[in-house]
Amino acid sequence: MMISACVLIRTERGRFDEVVERMKQFSETKSVMAVLGRYDVVVDIEVPDYDSLGRVVMKMGNIGGVVFTETLPELKMEVE
Repeated sequence: MMISACVLIRTERGRFDEVVERMKQFSETKSVMAVLGRYDVVVDIEVPDYDSLGRVVMKMGNIGGVVFTETLPELKMEVE
């Protein structure tokens, strides 16, 4: 079972396009969306396990132009 998560990213002023292009290069990236509000970019990722999730998010956070990230892992819940 794969783990899905949204990574919310705030970028440095003037580096938005650069960050978006770098996020698209990650093999774990399923989609990249520009958004309005507190964050500038939302990246949907899919990874095989939580160790991989940590590694990918740390790499994303270390990219030039990224101010900070917040990660929202998806919960698998059964609805009756």
